[in-house]
Amino acid sequence: MPFQRSDVDDLHRMWTEPEVRKYLWDDLVIPRDTVVAIVENSLQSFAESGLGFWMLNLKGSFRIAGFAGLRHFRLPESNYQEVEVLYGLLPDYWGKGLATEAAEAILQYGFQQLRLERIYAGADPPNIASIKVMERLGMKFLCTVNLNGLPAIYYVMRKSQFQADSGAIHGQDSQFS
Repeated sequence: MPFQRSDVDDLHRMWTEPEVRKYLWDDLVIPRDTVVAIVENSLQSFAESGLGFWMLNLKGSFRIAGFAGLRHFRLPESNYQEVEVLYGLLPDYWGKGLATEAAEAILQYGFQQLRLERIYAGADPPNIASIKVMERLGMKFLCTVNLNGLPAIYYVMRKSQFQADSGAIHGQDSQFS
């Protein structure tokens, strides 16, 4: 389900979890107001362009497992606005294929519903698990950039390269509700 204003407290708890914020927020403890702004931006972006973030809940559960979605971003030293897939899970859900499933569903949405031509993804170099997700999805290494004094690795996928395993994403095998 797309982010709702009622998700702010759950998102704040998740995004301030030490293991989550390590890579998502460069280990900063973000204030609740930042989460409110992100939720509001996601709602506005969905209305304007179809981009935004979804909550991830396992089937049969209302407990938050993570989030995934698309947002506009700009690579350093670029004049072009691009689209990036973002995903994150609480540590209890790591190593179960959920990030790959969620990111693949988001790529499918971006390429098929929004008709995007390319989608980017980035990660901190020590975040090997996220880099492996991008590689499992078939994304191709693009570059390493400096963001706020820290390195970030970017991958990209073009629409023509996307091969969705629709049974795993929307079929009975999906782990998300």
